[in-house]
Amino acid sequence: MTTINTSRRTEVLAGISTFLATMYIIVVNPTILSQAGLPFSGVLTATILLSFFCSLMMGLYARNPIVVAPGMGLNAFFTFTAVKGMGIRPEVALGAVFWAGVLFLILSVLNVRSAIVRAIPQPLRYAVSAGIGLFITLIGFENANFIVANPATLVSIAHINDPIVLTFVFGLLLMSVLVVRNVPGGIIIGIILTTLAAWPIGRYWGDASAINFGQKTLVNFQGIWSAPDFSLLGKLDLMGSLSWSLWPVIFAFAFTDLFDSLSTFVGVAEAGGLQDNDGQPRNLNRSLLTDAVATTLAGLFGTSPGTAYIESAVGIAQGGRTGLTAIVAGCCFLPFLFLSPLLSVIPTIATAPALVLVGAFMMKPITRIEWGCLDDALPAFLALVLIPFSYSITQGLIWGFLSWTVVKVAVGKGREVPMGLWIVDVFCILALTAGH
Repeated sequence: MTTINTSRRTEVLAGISTFLATMYIIVVNPTILSQAGLPFSGVLTATILLSFFCSLMMGLYARNPIVVAPGMGLNAFFTFTAVKGMGIRPEVALGAVFWAGVLFLILSVLNVRSAIVRAIPQPLRYAVSAGIGLFITLIGFENANFIVANPATLVSIAHINDPIVLTFVFGLLLMSVLVVRNVPGGIIIGIILTTLAAWPIGRYWGDASAINFGQKTLVNFQGIWSAPDFSLLGKLDLMGSLSWSLWPVIFAFAFTDLFDSLSTFVGVAEAGGLQDNDGQPRNLNRSLLTDAVATTLAGLFGTSPGTAYIESAVGIAQGGRTGLTAIVAGCCFLPFLFLSPLLSVIPTIATAPALVLVGAFMMKPITRIEWGCLDDALPAFLALVLIPFSYSITQGLIWGFLSWTVVKVAVGKGREVPMGLWIVDVFCILALTAGH
């Protein structure tokens, strides 16, 4: 186990850094779920409450520097598949989220989830860490409008003379220098200075309407106070969500959240050296139980399932190693029950450079994969590249597991597939088919 070398100041700065990298969820989650017919202000309140309570639980109970909040992807499944695609009432979908959390709790109490983690082959762990790093980098580039859609080549780099792109490049280079020179709080300083550099956009040069919900300016002050809306608390339909037709939805929530959280714990632990004496992610059982509680509370509060956030790697890169990082980050959410308009001050291009740098930090484990051993390397490679290419941690992990099993059996090394991994493969197939 890696010796923890940190200080209270470092943990506080790491917690603030993590919050700055994850605070977008306070606005983005209500934006997505409001399309399912839930009130924007009610989802905003639920998002903040869930992020606060469950991040505190992760810090105090699991003692890990990982933020818990409503998961991206899971909120899209809630809105576009469950509610809009299948015609499920939002209250019933919230009930499905609750029962998915109950299923999680049962699996966690029985240690099934931790057994799954222990069944993950080491090369896949290294690959997942690096794959998540690439995924975080892609998200950073996308948030900065540096990587854009292109009908001819699928994706391409935006025009370098765009003010938004130039400001992002300035922030990326500045933050890189600060981090390389080991400047304390370098990531936070970089975010603040990039925000200041972005202030003229839409005022004196450029136009941010295309990436900022139609607003010409990128940095905006929209007031300070906004009263919380508790209208969604307890509004879930528990009994209606237990009908047989909704079990595929419950399983889809459960299995997607399962693999998202597992991959996050494994990837962040590898990148940050957060392992116990057996080489497993530190305090794994408690972390998984916290994640299960987050999904259960999400249904009660009025939002999509909660999960561990890969952006927690930003705080870990800043030096966060203990639960204090998660506690500080969680406490940063709470004031925005009343101060949510202030979130518009820090634009996504200010936190985007931090995500790109974190991607680089998470690539280190890739050197530990034996690339000359192809029956190890090929499944690891699939997991690594499919995470960013499919824009899904879950898909990368699933295909890494399945290909590992198939390749090992095909080359006569079936004994290298532990019984736990066979169980994982069943979950993988269920995850691929659930909800379809």
